[in-house]
Amino acid sequence: MRLLYPKIENHYFKIIKMKKIFNVLMIVAAGLLIQSCGSPKKMAESAEEVSVSCNPQVLEVVAGNIKADVTVTFPEDFFHPKAIVEVVPALVYDGGETVLDPVMLQGEDVTENYQVVAETGGTITKTFEFAYEEGMENSHLELRMTVIHKDKRIPFTAPYKVADGANTTYMLVKTNGSLAYAPDAYQAIISEQNEAQILYLINSATVRPSQLKSDEIKAFQEFLTNLKADERRELVSTDIIAYASPDGKEDFNAELSERRAKSASDAFNKKINNKKIGIETTVNTTNVDEDWEGFQELVSNSSIEDKDLILRVLDMYSDPAVREREIKNMSEVYTTLKKDILPELRRARFIANIEFTNYSNEELTALVNDNIEILDEEALLRAASLLEDANQKVTVYQKAIEKFNSDRAKVNLGVAYLTLGKNAEAENALASVSDKNCAYYNNAMGVVALRKGDNEAAAAAFNKSSLKEAQYNLAVIDILNGNYADAASKLNGEASFNEALVNILNGNLDAASRILGDAQCPCKSYLKAIIAARQGNVEAANAALETASQDEALAERAENDIEFAKIR
Repeated sequence: MRLLYPKIENHYFKIIKMKKIFNVLMIVAAGLLIQSCGSPKKMAESAEEVSVSCNPQVLEVVAGNIKADVTVTFPEDFFHPKAIVEVVPALVYDGGETVLDPVMLQGEDVTENYQVVAETGGTITKTFEFAYEEGMENSHLELRMTVIHKDKRIPFTAPYKVADGANTTYMLVKTNGSLAYAPDAYQAIISEQNEAQILYLINSATVRPSQLKSDEIKAFQEFLTNLKADERRELVSTDIIAYASPDGKEDFNAELSERRAKSASDAFNKKINNKKIGIETTVNTTNVDEDWEGFQELVSNSSIEDKDLILRVLDMYSDPAVREREIKNMSEVYTTLKKDILPELRRARFIANIEFTNYSNEELTALVNDNIEILDEEALLRAASLLEDANQKVTVYQKAIEKFNSDRAKVNLGVAYLTLGKNAEAENALASVSDKNCAYYNNAMGVVALRKGDNEAAAAAFNKSSLKEAQYNLAVIDILNGNYADAASKLNGEASFNEALVNILNGNLDAASRILGDAQCPCKSYLKAIIAARQGNVEAANAALETASQDEALAERAENDIEFAKIR
């Protein structure tokens, strides 16, 4: 049926046509929108569009942990605004895997409180840390991603492998600790003295016959005579020192002491230093004008009531005349001094200077087995230091502790036990040391703690010690804690295995090579193999590994060591 009004009819059909076109356009636009934003399923299927990287590319164990900085880049129009992506880091190794808590990422329209990734794309960097376990040296790090939308979980097609691992080179560090024995004070030549004296009457320089017949002089003569039969003692010289007491005028006392020196020397040469007795010695004669030093000593050792006052006068005044005046002003005290003190200062001393030749090293080591009881503390400590066998050292130190309760012997007993690997016995021996501030004690205690794995206690002990061995041991702890630069500064110049190792860890391969030199032992050869492998010298690396493999443990380690992955 035709409409009565043709114009109206045409307008009607035009409207209908325009609505159809608009609907089509809306459908197309919606499709384009869906296509531009992707879909949760399409996200999972387009995993190859996501870029993943890791620093470092080869994982490294540092201080017992593996750290990795992983960067994930999502391209534009990839991340659906209503989707969540769960990122699970996993370290996969022979015998198992370690999975960390997931990282959650969300689109712009998600109402959760996760990190947002916009439709325009984005880059996310996260640090993952794994506690090292045995077997992780042959491992890889992967990211497992899953899209979560509404109630559905859509895994990515495959995990992302982001790094291989893990380098455990720092674990080659030698951790037995550097040990040091407390030194002895043993003397090969010991200076000795034997002394006698004669007394003079006041203001006199005449040697009385009775003085030369005294028991003291007779004993002195006998001692000198017996020296002829003593193979270990030699009379080097004799000192004769004459004095005047510190009373009277100074110039008179000076002249008096000089005359006493002459008379004492004459008497000594006549009665003692003569061919009849058989003693010949160089005599050195001197005189002291006023014996204030002797006066102070006698007063200090006396029971004089006001001795503190007298001693105070001596401290206050240095002038002899002033001293004498002030002391004489104490009339009652001075009477006692005149009677008991001053007569003892009118004297001449005969001092025999002796050199005692101590036991030689050979004699000491023989006496340890034959007659250890005659050795004093210093001789025992020296004898122990000469012994190569740590078990023998233990025996000698135990004897020194038994006889003298020697603190140094207790420390050294602990060190000897540590040398033998007897850590519990070492700790027990060190427990009885009284001087807890001793540098040798603290170094030994630090080694005990180091071997127990208590690095904090070890460091505290080493820091109390001034020994170079303690510095070396602190460097070991630095390596274990990942502080390689600090370790290098402490080990500089040691030319040790650990110094070579720390230079490798710091990337100073040339320095490490110089330290190792031409060494051919298995452990140093292993380091040389690492250096060669890092330098890309396959031939040198294999040659060094051949030597290192003489040690079964190193040979087994090399099989899984990522240091050699490129040369296998």
